[in-house]
Amino acid sequence: MPTTRTTAHRAAVLGSPIAHSLSPVLHRAAYAELGLTHWSYDRFEVTETGLPAFLAGLDPSWAGLSLTMPLKRAVLPLLDTVSPTASSVEAVNTVVIDGDGRRTGDNTDIPGILAALRERGVTTVESAAVLGAGATASSALAALSRICTGPVTAYVRGPARAAEMREWGTRLGVDVRIADWSEAAGALGAPLVIATTPAGATDALAPHVPDRPGTLFDVLYDPWPTPLATAWSVRGGPVVGGLDLLVHQAVLQVELMTGRAPAPLAVMRAAGEHALGTRRA
Repeated sequence: MPTTRTTAHRAAVLGSPIAHSLSPVLHRAAYAELGLTHWSYDRFEVTETGLPAFLAGLDPSWAGLSLTMPLKRAVLPLLDTVSPTASSVEAVNTVVIDGDGRRTGDNTDIPGILAALRERGVTTVESAAVLGAGATASSALAALSRICTGPVTAYVRGPARAAEMREWGTRLGVDVRIADWSEAAGALGAPLVIATTPAGATDALAPHVPDRPGTLFDVLYDPWPTPLATAWSVRGGPVVGGLDLLVHQAVLQVELMTGRAPAPLAVMRAAGEHALGTRRA
């Protein structure tokens, strides 16, 4: 972990599209609370093809990067070292740059998922369902490998996605069972449902929420609440949202990049909620 820096240093979130990202709001709120007036945090539109040149152009003032889609896997060959957590899912959402310019890749999504669930009292489950596939779904499986004692059913579209989720299950030591997306309504009876799909993908499932649902973790935060999350709450089920994940993983990023811990969780969450409320107004 880097030591606290006393000269001007930079961090940013990269991805495409990136204009919607709340990361600058969260990180800047943390810097202000921690008194890090010499730190700045921005956002940059960067594609997979543009990532090597962007990294090559960083000067010594850079301390860290947050990565969103489609860069979480594209960055892997451009790093000096990768943490075991990030290696387990071949996905990096955090790059820490030390004083010598060495780039270390990490993944704060996985511990962020666990922290968000723990905040709602979910520390172990007998089974779970994952809606969707891809980088976020693999992070969900990695988190579930630590708290789920039984099978995880993944609801996916197509044989390629099914094969990918089976492979991740084998690598992560999770008993993954595959179901077709057309059967996704059946997922809603699981003790824990993690929805990793894009906006609108789960809207049709809202009428199928059971009378006594378990816990829903919907990784979306804008628009929020989703129709599925709304229906879940109406029926009394606990809901963990994408802002919860975003804040918890950002807390860990701030700590890794600045060397200051603990990062101000409540302040960062309030800043995120305010920013989302402003967008909706």
